[in-house]
Amino acid sequence: MGVVIAIDAGTTGVRSFAIDERGNPLGFTYREFEQHFPRPGWVEHDAVEIWDAVVATLAELVETLEQPVAAIGITDQRETVVLWDRRTGVPRHRAIVWQDRRTAARCEQLQADGALDLVRSTTGLVLDPYFSGTKVEWLLNEGRVEADDDLLFGTIDAWLVWKLTGGTHVTDGSNASRTMLYDIRTNQWSPEMCDLLGVPMGILPEVRPSSGRFGVTTADIPTGAGIPISGIAGDQQAALFGQACFSPGQAKNTYGTGSFVLMNVGTSCPEPVEGLLTTVAWTLDGAARPETTYAYEGAIFATGAAIQWLRDGLGIIDDAAETGPLAASISDTGGVVFVPALAGLGSPHWDPRARGTIVGLTRGTGRAEIVRATMESMAYQSRDVVDAMGAASGTPVTELRVDGGASVMDVLLQFQADQLGVPVVRASVPETTALGAAYLAGIAEGVWSGTDDVAANWAADRTFTPNEDRDAADAAYAQWTRAVERSRGWDQD
Repeated sequence: MGVVIAIDAGTTGVRSFAIDERGNPLGFTYREFEQHFPRPGWVEHDAVEIWDAVVATLAELVETLEQPVAAIGITDQRETVVLWDRRTGVPRHRAIVWQDRRTAARCEQLQADGALDLVRSTTGLVLDPYFSGTKVEWLLNEGRVEADDDLLFGTIDAWLVWKLTGGTHVTDGSNASRTMLYDIRTNQWSPEMCDLLGVPMGILPEVRPSSGRFGVTTADIPTGAGIPISGIAGDQQAALFGQACFSPGQAKNTYGTGSFVLMNVGTSCPEPVEGLLTTVAWTLDGAARPETTYAYEGAIFATGAAIQWLRDGLGIIDDAAETGPLAASISDTGGVVFVPALAGLGSPHWDPRARGTIVGLTRGTGRAEIVRATMESMAYQSRDVVDAMGAASGTPVTELRVDGGASVMDVLLQFQADQLGVPVVRASVPETTALGAAYLAGIAEGVWSGTDDVAANWAADRTFTPNEDRDAADAAYAQWTRAVERSRGWDQD
């Protein structure tokens, strides 16, 4: 049958990952790429550098494989915007990253103009610079890019499919639903939203089901020609799929650059709720017609990014792997609370003008306290979202499946379980984002028959059971909420 490869194009690097028919990892390769910060609050990537990382990781991975490649799946950092030329295939501007806040004032203007109800009811999103639409508008209106007949837009998945296939311009609904240009009820691009933001519909990619053939590779790709690209999902939706959360009410949290809690809410699109996003989880090709599954999402902007800041910005750790041992070396932070609003606050606050805040510093505060406060902030932010999700859905989360780089930290997951008061379950394969993309591709090509096969392959590594005493956890969380209030609305520029 062959192996399935997932290309996981994240925010800080690209991973190529291979699995066999039983879902067992066969190897992965990784390349970081540069982060560009041209102004405070602005974050950009070089899309060509991302593509070069894809080629390099694929080339290194396929050299280790002993079986043919049956299919390729792609998962990506979602809202990041790439505009390129259909004739030359060259980007016309650096990619504007999902973390970028340059359109905060425009989002506030749209809200003041009464556009929020249209945005919420059509797209399931909120008016925040996180999403793609105002980024595209900014590029066009600021004269950085000319909206001519050769201009194409895509999130990173669409850019990579274009490069892999030699010119197929497609995406899937999970990525399209993050652009603020897509109607999640009709599963089509929204003329009303495109008109509101001045985005020409002719630059948008074709939207196809998440599992299905998007195209085949060209001869100059390291896998060779003719390999089907048959699965696409945004990174968080791919992780929900890889965690086998196929029943309404099942939820997962991925601790990556940001943290993202998603809950499966079934095949009927729910009404928007305060503080949370409603998003397309995935669309599968059914016997009669494609069927879309929806999810509630809480998007947290800085978790792994905060650890990266400790390493690269402050220099108080040399490697991210130091975080867990340092955090576990002390029992508490000594009253220090860190709100990592380094790019504003996401769910459930949605405050693009919040800024990073550290409170409770004393002369006795050291690097271990700062590191532990950073670790604890991951759990507090996740509790913010899980509490809001349970209130919105009417169904409290009874178990949280977790994955992502920081999920290796036992101290974090125990603290998370204590904060939530429910078991936290770490998957046996932590790379569930890549796993989900691989499963979507493999289902399309017959490697697996459907979601039952995926669920059968899923296994837990360890379950963290909460401490029965809720008083200490709730007191610590109350301190967190006080610190959050001090961070909000800080940027007045």
